[in-house]
Amino acid sequence: MKLLVVTVLLGLLAVSVEGFRMPRQVEEEEQGPLTTFTNGIKSYYSDVVNTVHDYVDTIKGLKIEEKIKNLYTETSTIVSTYSGIFQDQLYHVFYAQQ
Repeated sequence: MKLLVVTVLLGLLAVSVEGFRMPRQVEEEEQGPLTTFTNGIKSYYSDVVNTVHDYVDTIKGLKIEEKIKNLYTETSTIVSTYSGIFQDQLYHVFYAQQ
């Protein structure tokens, strides 16, 4: 019985190993000047895109949008308060005599 189980397991292992093949490594062909230039441009472009992406992620991490919204809310509250006080003062300057 053990021999049958071992034989079945070895058979499954052999089938699995046969299905798992390593891809061949293609030998790199000698690159011409145009290919070298194009690859350099592509590499430079990907580096720039990655750098900008990192900067955007850093800026999002600082939560600048939230800080700007809070600053706007606080500023508008302060300005409306002081403009109300200023309107009251002007009203009393011009209409307090009557």
